[in-house]
Amino acid sequence: MHTPDSLLIYDLRSGYLANRFTPAEIMGQLMDRADLAEQRHIWITRLSRDQVMDYVRALQARAIEDLPLYGIPFVIKDNIDLAGVPTTAACPRFAYTPTRSATVVQRLLDAGAIPLGKTNLDQFATGLVGTRSPYGACRNSFNAEYIAGGSSSGSAVAVATGLASFSLGTDTAGSGRVPAAFNNLVGLKPSLGRLSTRGVVPACRSLDCVSIFAPTARDAAAVLGVAEGFDPEDPYARKVGNAAIPALRFGVPRRDQLEFFGDSEYARLFDASISRLESSGGIRVEIDFAPFLDAARLLYEGPWIAERYAAVGRFMEAHPDALFPVTAQIIAGGKIPSAVEAFEGEYRLKALERASEAAWSQVDFIVTPTAGTIHTIAAVDADPIRLNATLGYYTNFMNFFALAGVAVPAGFRSDGLPFGITLVGPEASDRALLALADTVHRQSAVTLGATNVRPSPSMAETPALAAGYIALAVCGAHMEGLPLNHQLRDRGGYFLQRTHTSPSYRLFALPGGPPHRPGLVRVPHGGAAIDIEIWALPTETLGSFVASIRSPLGIGKVELQNGAEVSGFICEGYGASEAADITAFGGWRAYVSEADRGP
Repeated sequence: MHTPDSLLIYDLRSGYLANRFTPAEIMGQLMDRADLAEQRHIWITRLSRDQVMDYVRALQARAIEDLPLYGIPFVIKDNIDLAGVPTTAACPRFAYTPTRSATVVQRLLDAGAIPLGKTNLDQFATGLVGTRSPYGACRNSFNAEYIAGGSSSGSAVAVATGLASFSLGTDTAGSGRVPAAFNNLVGLKPSLGRLSTRGVVPACRSLDCVSIFAPTARDAAAVLGVAEGFDPEDPYARKVGNAAIPALRFGVPRRDQLEFFGDSEYARLFDASISRLESSGGIRVEIDFAPFLDAARLLYEGPWIAERYAAVGRFMEAHPDALFPVTAQIIAGGKIPSAVEAFEGEYRLKALERASEAAWSQVDFIVTPTAGTIHTIAAVDADPIRLNATLGYYTNFMNFFALAGVAVPAGFRSDGLPFGITLVGPEASDRALLALADTVHRQSAVTLGATNVRPSPSMAETPALAAGYIALAVCGAHMEGLPLNHQLRDRGGYFLQRTHTSPSYRLFALPGGPPHRPGLVRVPHGGAAIDIEIWALPTETLGSFVASIRSPLGIGKVELQNGAEVSGFICEGYGASEAADITAFGGWRAYVSEADRGP
């Protein structure tokens, strides 16, 4: 079979139409690839091979031309129903198995899309971090030490690591935008009511909406075209039209209202994004962002926390030990506000919404950072509520004011972690924002280097790379925590993933040292899968790194367990002739540990 250039909808449809590959072949490869992604805690429920192939077989009697999402793989946040598959909302005691899919999911299935599983989330969609789950903290697709963003964490990481073409999340306070920014994706938060929420476990029912993650704005628009539509079974559904953005006057919060929480690189990247918009004809207007910020604080500091209690409070009271501790603490606060406070909060919100109209009288859309900074998982574990709150600074107001938003990739920090901006527009401006986002995204690619916005990881690639980096497989002393790892970090390298080679290698302990070195040799038969790590190294420092490598080692192509090839350490055959064969240990770490223990 021919490997598709990417998982973009156009690339897959083109391949299907040309008979270069079939949905069965694509789904088989993706399910194999998903086996290697478990360490990032992406999944809550993966569909079995038989379940996936049932969807594939259902397409066989259908014409590709009739189905806009024919054979397109997607995943679903596990607070959205897929018939016959448990919905947990990341709470095992809460789990139920629906007999009917959510309206938005059914629309996608009817268009030929194929679900691969249900993804991890902050429990009951309460959080922006992606760590509040008994199924494990979902890890960032670029650096596993960092958060993926929440609550739709697993849905974002699945797309960012090339396990699906697009995914569904939900967005009440930013959950469809923050994970997009942290994983270099486009995240569409549609106008309220545009996508049905029937079959979605509510967080704040009056503010909830289903969101879409995709590698590009064009793919997000294609999914929106299938998923949208008025649903009479959803009391909160609206008939939403399409509003234009008539000009390129864009609002930016006043300098004293921008907040980056000490992250100077995010501040620099935001300034660069604004400069690019201006260079393409945009007119920047500084606006008073105070009404938006004051509204954002109402979501958790005002009486709206009671709506989260209304959603799951009875379950929580009946099963007090079933909730994740931080989640229980937050939702329990919903018992406190009175009906009087709820009305007072509504009055305050309406006053703020009226005050925000002054900004909209000056601009056609607003541009903000999607988030002011990003945190490590360890930092969030140590300070879960305060650090979570920082991530909602630019997001929590949006559904209060019935706005639409698109998160767009906009660059990388020097450590390789992505940065994103959000384009905010009035209700019904979804498609206009997506068109604008596509332009912004492409301009960013030209300015920062094409790999910055690579549409989708190829079926034959490792996780996405920052601009100007190359993936490098290491199998010995350069692995994390071992004596030569500093040679990667000193050159600006960062960790991508732990994985294995294909079962075609033997590993040898080379003579000499310290530091002691292994030799990885590819063999025609009798090989094994060897434990390795994939690191990202800046291209400008690669030359000095290669020059430091002593024979018989060198850099060549290493085949991974999923069939992909990356650059990495290999050993010339003569070097292994007098070396000890340590293949049976499965990797250098296991061999070193055994050697340290001694006889």
